[in-house]
Amino acid sequence: MGKLTFIIGGARSGKSSYTERIAAGLGQRVLYVATAQPSDEEMAARIRSHQARRPAGWQTRELSAGVGRQLMADPPDVDIILIDCLTVLVSNLVLQASSNLDEPDVPAATVSVQAEVSNLVEAIRASEAHWFVISNEVGQGLVPPYPVGRLYRDLLGWANQRLAQEADEVIWMVAGIPVPIGQYRRSENSE
Repeated sequence: MGKLTFIIGGARSGKSSYTERIAAGLGQRVLYVATAQPSDEEMAARIRSHQARRPAGWQTRELSAGVGRQLMADPPDVDIILIDCLTVLVSNLVLQASSNLDEPDVPAATVSVQAEVSNLVEAIRASEAHWFVISNEVGQGLVPPYPVGRLYRDLLGWANQRLAQEADEVIWMVAGIPVPIGQYRRSENSE
């Protein structure tokens, strides 16, 4: 069974750069799974910045959905799998399931996110690699004033709990400082 390190924190807390340093320092074969899509110029610039700082020897797969399923169908021959990030992955799924942002399709988005996370957990369990999954903590801020924002916050909160429960190690990033939260690897689901 693969090892899972789950890195969570606020926006710009240093999650990606910390995780990339750890993965590079292990000196092994790395697969970087990028979940972002260049939907506008600002996001395209962020993607280019992430690409520029990755070591040349790393493999990259750009997967905006179906990450676990695709990695099980075509398993990478690597020692480390770094997913950056669960936050964007859940956003992709919620937006795909909700054509009307004022009235999001809650059941469709929920089923989509639950299936994605279940497949990801299955892929981690079936692998021998060390997995690093990065995500944002979005539940400590204001309640979003619009329905799709609240749905997204709730589904990402659930996904974060689910991955944290599967993790061998959870690290909370605060102002660029990694704060170990604990080691879990439990099988029960959370609310």
